[in-house]
Amino acid sequence: MKKYLIPFLLVFLISCNSKSETPQIPSIVSEEDGAILKHLKEVEWPKAYREQDTLLLDAILGDDFQMIDASGTWSDKMGELEWIKEHAMQNDSFYYEIKRLDVLDNGTALICGTGHIFNDSTETIYQSSNILVKRKGAWKAVASHVSGIKSITD
Repeated sequence: MKKYLIPFLLVFLISCNSKSETPQIPSIVSEEDGAILKHLKEVEWPKAYREQDTLLLDAILGDDFQMIDASGTWSDKMGELEWIKEHAMQNDSFYYEIKRLDVLDNGTALICGTGHIFNDSTETIYQSSNILVKRKGAWKAVASHVSGIKSITD
Protein backbone atom coordinates (compact mmCIF):
# COMPACT_ATOMS: atom_id res chain seq x y z
CA MET A 1 0.00 0.00 0.00
CA LYS A 2 2.88 2.38 0.80
CA LYS A 3 4.28 1.99 -2.71
CA TYR A 4 1.04 3.44 -4.17
CA LEU A 5 0.68 6.22 -1.62
CA ILE A 6 3.68 8.32 -2.73
CA PRO A 7 2.78 8.34 -6.48
CA PHE A 8 -0.84 9.09 -5.58
CA LEU A 9 0.19 12.03 -3.38
CA LEU A 10 2.48 13.38 -6.12
CA VAL A 11 -0.30 13.26 -8.71
CA PHE A 12 -2.71 14.84 -6.24
CA LEU A 13 -0.31 17.69 -5.39
CA ILE A 14 0.50 18.36 -9.04
CA SER A 15 -3.19 18.49 -9.93
CA CYS A 16 -3.87 20.91 -7.06
CA ASN A 17 -1.11 23.27 -8.19
CA SER A 18 -1.96 23.29 -11.89
CA LYS A 19 -4.02 26.24 -13.04
CA SER A 20 -7.28 25.30 -14.57
CA GLU A 21 -8.18 27.39 -17.57
CA THR A 22 -11.73 28.66 -17.45
CA PRO A 23 -12.95 29.25 -20.97
CA GLN A 24 -13.82 32.88 -21.56
CA ILE A 25 -17.10 33.65 -23.26
CA PRO A 26 -16.39 36.23 -25.95
CA SER A 27 -18.17 39.54 -25.61
CA ILE A 28 -20.66 40.41 -28.34
CA VAL A 29 -20.42 44.06 -27.35
CA SER A 30 -18.18 46.46 -29.25
CA GLU A 31 -16.54 49.62 -27.98
CA GLU A 32 -18.99 51.68 -30.07
CA ASP A 33 -22.10 50.14 -28.52
CA GLY A 34 -22.37 52.76 -25.76
CA ALA A 35 -22.45 55.54 -28.35
CA ILE A 36 -24.92 53.60 -30.52
CA LEU A 37 -27.26 53.09 -27.56
CA LYS A 38 -26.97 56.73 -26.47
CA HIS A 39 -27.92 57.88 -29.99
CA LEU A 40 -30.76 55.39 -30.16
CA LYS A 41 -32.28 56.59 -26.87
CA GLU A 42 -31.62 60.32 -27.20
CA VAL A 43 -32.26 60.77 -30.95
CA GLU A 44 -33.93 57.86 -32.75
CA TRP A 45 -36.51 56.78 -30.16
CA PRO A 46 -37.82 60.35 -29.54
CA LYS A 47 -37.86 60.95 -33.30
CA ALA A 48 -40.07 57.89 -33.83
CA TYR A 49 -42.66 59.23 -31.36
CA ARG A 50 -42.36 62.88 -32.48
CA GLU A 51 -42.80 62.05 -36.18
CA GLN A 52 -45.24 59.15 -35.62
CA ASP A 53 -42.71 56.99 -37.50
CA THR A 54 -43.96 53.44 -37.03
CA LEU A 55 -41.24 52.02 -39.29
CA LEU A 56 -38.50 53.52 -37.11
CA LEU A 57 -40.21 52.41 -33.89
CA ASP A 58 -40.69 48.93 -35.37
CA ALA A 59 -36.92 48.78 -35.99
CA ILE A 60 -36.14 49.86 -32.40
CA LEU A 61 -38.53 47.50 -30.59
CA GLY A 62 -38.00 43.76 -30.44
CA ASP A 63 -40.95 41.55 -31.33
CA ASP A 64 -41.08 40.55 -27.64
CA PHE A 65 -41.16 44.17 -26.41
CA GLN A 66 -43.35 44.95 -23.39
CA MET A 67 -43.93 48.24 -21.64
CA ILE A 68 -45.46 49.26 -18.33
CA ASP A 69 -46.69 52.86 -18.38
CA ALA A 70 -47.03 55.24 -15.44
CA SER A 71 -50.56 54.02 -14.68
CA GLY A 72 -49.39 50.40 -14.54
CA THR A 73 -50.90 49.45 -17.90
CA TRP A 74 -49.02 46.84 -19.91
CA SER A 75 -48.47 47.24 -23.65
CA ASP A 76 -46.63 45.25 -26.30
CA LYS A 77 -44.93 46.18 -29.56
CA MET A 78 -48.17 46.21 -31.57
CA GLY A 79 -49.83 48.36 -28.92
CA GLU A 80 -47.01 50.91 -29.05
CA LEU A 81 -47.08 51.03 -32.86
CA GLU A 82 -50.86 51.60 -32.78
CA TRP A 83 -50.51 54.22 -30.06
CA ILE A 84 -48.09 56.43 -32.00
CA LYS A 85 -50.27 56.20 -35.12
CA GLU A 86 -53.13 57.74 -33.13
CA HIS A 87 -51.26 60.18 -30.86
CA ALA A 88 -49.18 62.97 -32.35
CA MET A 89 -46.85 64.53 -29.80
CA GLN A 90 -48.12 67.93 -28.73
CA ASN A 91 -45.10 69.62 -27.20
CA ASP A 92 -42.65 72.42 -27.92
CA SER A 93 -39.60 70.27 -27.25
CA PHE A 94 -38.40 67.09 -25.63
CA TYR A 95 -35.11 65.60 -24.53
CA TYR A 96 -34.08 62.48 -22.69
CA GLU A 97 -31.42 62.70 -19.98
CA ILE A 98 -29.57 59.40 -19.56
CA LYS A 99 -28.63 58.84 -15.92
CA ARG A 100 -27.52 55.22 -16.25
CA LEU A 101 -26.20 53.37 -19.26
CA ASP A 102 -24.81 49.90 -18.60
CA VAL A 103 -23.71 47.63 -21.42
CA LEU A 104 -23.06 44.05 -20.37
CA ASP A 105 -20.74 41.65 -22.21
CA ASN A 106 -23.62 39.27 -22.87
CA GLY A 107 -25.33 41.82 -25.14
CA THR A 108 -27.79 43.29 -22.65
CA ALA A 109 -28.05 47.03 -21.99
CA LEU A 110 -29.85 49.12 -19.39
CA ILE A 111 -30.75 52.71 -20.19
CA CYS A 112 -32.39 54.67 -17.38
CA GLY A 113 -33.08 58.35 -17.05
CA THR A 114 -35.46 61.29 -17.16
CA GLY A 115 -37.60 62.53 -20.01
CA HIS A 116 -38.18 66.29 -20.21
CA ILE A 117 -41.22 67.53 -22.14
CA PHE A 118 -41.74 71.27 -22.61
CA ASN A 119 -45.01 73.04 -23.44
CA ASP A 120 -45.08 76.83 -23.08
CA SER A 121 -43.95 77.48 -19.51
CA THR A 122 -44.61 73.96 -18.26
CA GLU A 123 -42.05 71.19 -18.06
CA THR A 124 -43.29 67.65 -17.56
CA ILE A 125 -40.77 65.07 -16.43
CA TYR A 126 -40.92 61.30 -16.13
CA GLN A 127 -38.54 58.53 -15.17
CA SER A 128 -37.97 55.52 -17.38
CA SER A 129 -35.90 52.38 -17.56
CA ASN A 130 -35.28 50.40 -20.71
CA ILE A 131 -33.73 47.00 -21.36
CA LEU A 132 -32.23 46.33 -24.77
CA VAL A 133 -30.70 43.15 -26.18
CA LYS A 134 -28.21 42.91 -29.02
CA ARG A 135 -29.55 40.49 -31.62
CA LYS A 136 -27.83 39.75 -34.92
CA GLY A 137 -25.72 42.89 -34.46
CA ALA A 138 -28.64 45.25 -33.76
CA TRP A 139 -29.95 46.59 -30.45
CA LYS A 140 -33.63 45.85 -29.79
CA ALA A 141 -35.68 47.20 -26.90
CA VAL A 142 -37.40 44.37 -25.03
CA ALA A 143 -38.77 46.19 -21.97
CA SER A 144 -39.60 49.71 -20.82
CA HIS A 145 -41.07 51.13 -17.67
CA VAL A 146 -42.29 54.70 -17.12
CA SER A 147 -43.11 56.26 -13.76
CA GLY A 148 -43.08 59.47 -11.78
CA ILE A 149 -44.76 61.77 -14.29
CA LYS A 150 -45.04 65.28 -12.88
CA SER A 151 -45.45 68.81 -14.18
CA ILE A 152 -43.25 71.68 -13.12
CA THR A 153 -44.54 75.19 -13.85
CA ASP A 154 -42.22 78.21 -13.95
